[in-house]
Amino acid sequence: MDSVYSQTEIALCRSLIYEALALGFCAPDREVADRLASAAGSAALAEAAFLLDAELGDQVRELARDSREVEELPQRFRLLFGHTSRGRVPPYETEYGTDALFLQPQEMADIAGFLRAFGLVLEREQHQRVDHIACECEFLAFLCRKEAYALEQGDDDMLEQTCRAQRLFLRDHLGRFGPAVGHKLAREDGGFYGVLGQFCAVFLEGECRSLGLPVGPAHLELRPPEPDEVPMACGAESSLLQIEEQGENP
Repeated sequence: MDSVYSQTEIALCRSLIYEALALGFCAPDREVADRLASAAGSAALAEAAFLLDAELGDQVRELARDSREVEELPQRFRLLFGHTSRGRVPPYETEYGTDALFLQPQEMADIAGFLRAFGLVLEREQHQRVDHIACECEFLAFLCRKEAYALEQGDDDMLEQTCRAQRLFLRDHLGRFGPAVGHKLAREDGGFYGVLGQFCAVFLEGECRSLGLPVGPAHLELRPPEPDEVPMACGAESSLLQIEEQGENP
């Protein structure tokens, strides 16, 4: 059945959901509590999710927590994601998969290449890795907003470039490992983060299907650990990416 909503509205709703996921996978602060874990915040997000799929809308409403549980989110976050790249639910893409270890820097370089192609870099203060699921969700949020802008401006070249980047990034990165992270989080937690994980998995699986892409598996093995694990440093700020600073032209 054809959607009654415009392509621009759909792109903006997708952007909002990716943005919410990026926020949810960072260390919880007042913004997380207000925008995701409150009844008003989850209801507002549910409106956008319902535009895409009724099941998504119903799941988002389950994010709402009582005040006591909201206070426990920082503790639950540390328990689930840990202080290194190998918590109970690793949030880093290159921690998944049984390929040879030398592929990890190649994957990181590929992700960074996507960001640079759109003039983006990581916020310097975050000290974060580009393969963190929050960073990847924020990048997709940016691409969806750019798609909406291209539609409004009637810029076919920008639209083609942006939609192609979404497809490739989902196919090779977020759509490949994100569902496994979401399902693992749902298995590990019976509260806010479990709901967030299930919502993430269902949303990303729907994204892949709508774009004709392979759906990432519900389970991925972790690659063999390295001796020195990288500290997990996702800060409380909701924005992990910034426009790359350009040098002066000669």
